[in-house]
Amino acid sequence: MNETRATAPVFPPGRYGHRRAPGMRRRIVPIVFGVLILVASVLLTVRLYDQWGQTAYESKIVGWSNDSDTRLTIEFDVRVPAAGAATCVLRARSYDGAEVGRREVRVANPGSAGSIRAREDVPTSARASHGDVVRCRASS
Repeated sequence: MNETRATAPVFPPGRYGHRRAPGMRRRIVPIVFGVLILVASVLLTVRLYDQWGQTAYESKIVGWSNDSDTRLTIEFDVRVPAAGAATCVLRARSYDGAEVGRREVRVANPGSAGSIRAREDVPTSARASHGDVVRCRASS
């Protein structure tokens, strides 16, 4: 039985340039790249959570009324921390779901923490069928 051994090829010296021995350099690049991606992901996650994550400013629609073709009155509750204020974005939509009005309002809480009921008019460009509170956030 013939036995063959696998050996590394032998190249004539100086003919094919300098060959690198496998080492740490080949392993460092993917590790550094992976760490950079991980750090960037964590930073992006923290930034997005600060912008869109859970807040102390929760809102709930109570109702709306459309007395005219140019205005929708939205009544809503918003939870605001003690002595804080919230800026809420209100939206009026038509029967087909198109946005026909939008308004940003400030709701202040002079007392203790809790819900505040607010009633605001949203000017519209056409007859609205219903209203939404898009979001509420801390007011500066």
